[in-house]
Amino acid sequence: MRLIQNMQMQVGEVDVAQIQFDPKSRDDVPKILKGLQHIYVTEALRAEIFTLLETQISPTVDKRNGRPGMTLWRILVCGVVRLDLNIVYDRLHELANQHMTLRLMLGHGVFDREPYHFQTLKDNVALLTPELLDKINQVVVSGGHALVKKKEGDQALRGRCDSFVVETNVHYPTDINLLYDAMRKVVELSARLCEERALPQWRQYAYNVRHLKRLMRTAQNRKRSQSRSEEHKDRNRALIIEAHQNYLAVAQCYLQKAQDTLALLATLKDNGFRSPLDLACKIEIEGFMGHAKRQIDQVRRRVILGETIAHEEKVFSIFEPHTEWISKGKAGVPVELGLKVCILEDQHRFILHHRVMAQQSDAQVAVSMVREAQKRFKHLDACSFDKGFHTPQNQDPLKEHLEQVVLPRKGKLSSQAQGLEHSEEFLKARRQHSAVESAINALEVHGLDRCPDHGINGFRRYVALAVLARNIHRIGAILWQQEQKRAPRRRKYSQRDTPYKLAA
Repeated sequence: MRLIQNMQMQVGEVDVAQIQFDPKSRDDVPKILKGLQHIYVTEALRAEIFTLLETQISPTVDKRNGRPGMTLWRILVCGVVRLDLNIVYDRLHELANQHMTLRLMLGHGVFDREPYHFQTLKDNVALLTPELLDKINQVVVSGGHALVKKKEGDQALRGRCDSFVVETNVHYPTDINLLYDAMRKVVELSARLCEERALPQWRQYAYNVRHLKRLMRTAQNRKRSQSRSEEHKDRNRALIIEAHQNYLAVAQCYLQKAQDTLALLATLKDNGFRSPLDLACKIEIEGFMGHAKRQIDQVRRRVILGETIAHEEKVFSIFEPHTEWISKGKAGVPVELGLKVCILEDQHRFILHHRVMAQQSDAQVAVSMVREAQKRFKHLDACSFDKGFHTPQNQDPLKEHLEQVVLPRKGKLSSQAQGLEHSEEFLKARRQHSAVESAINALEVHGLDRCPDHGINGFRRYVALAVLARNIHRIGAILWQQEQKRAPRRRKYSQRDTPYKLAA
């Protein structure tokens, strides 16, 4: 049984609309909670978001039956708070149990000490899908526009589009440490299967892992020689090849032993792969064995045979295989390991649309970013880009969708292009385009610098949650600024001796 939100208030519980925040606080928590409060108390926003939560979270599960779980509102609040504060689940667990104002926002009263468990938070936040978060983001942005648009005709949106890299949670990859990662998992998982069945094949598995690591370190250290004479270089080159050969030989030996173990388990009638978990473990072992075989082949080709491995053949993480090697030419940042994310922000600093760019360049997503953003917000009529989004094929399709396209061309310009790019409107839009870097920095500070979640689906969910949290934080900041401006006037009128008082 899963409710959207408990409508029946308990003793000591405070209505969300009545939650008060410290006006002198400079922390991020009051602003994100202020934005969530606005969503909850605005009836149209709340009804639309609650409908999405009810229909999109586990749509095939009957929410009226079973044990009571976290309410859908609490799931959304916990996910947004985690991303906006850029915290791990351990700190979210602590805040959800101990932070009084957050517990009031979650719907707990003063006397309600119901605790949240770590795994409960982790499992429930994972129910939010990227598609659901994108739909909620559209509702939130529309609510934010209602706050900032003063005039009835102030509907036109001007966008700024740019991309940045979100790093995955991986170490710096080399072919020999990726081989070690794969072999470590093969050995440990094989040993676990044997321990459950009291088989002695991997009795010394901990030593086997240490043995592999020693050989890997030896191969790494051989490459650090600083000798300059040709004689020493030749001798060190031979030692490097010998160290890698020893490493590959032992890895190949353990790999064959793992294959024999799987074959043995398959022959056992009563003690083989007895359950779906055992079969899943077998498939996982075979996957890591495939990674190990690929790395053995690449190490042999590169070190012993002297070949150059093509970039498209390389894998940069066996745990996060979607990781890409990205070099954007930034000063002091030669390479980043992760995926590029493209965002489109409007003049009110709300993020209208985003995209995770798996194996895509900026130029490939320029038109689709505008097209998808206009499906969500039809009043988008202008957008600016940097030169990385330019191709000759992008100019005309963008002009079909937008009244003003600010996309600087690369290389030498024709007289017609010079006249266009030196016009006053074009130059003004280009100067304003740099404001998108502020949005990127805000996303990185509030959680989108490095993704700790696993898998490409976890990556997409993490990015979508970060965008939603940023837009809710923006609503909270707008409301906070409005209250700060009204505060002096309220204090002034509250001191007057008059029957007319300024409304709170």
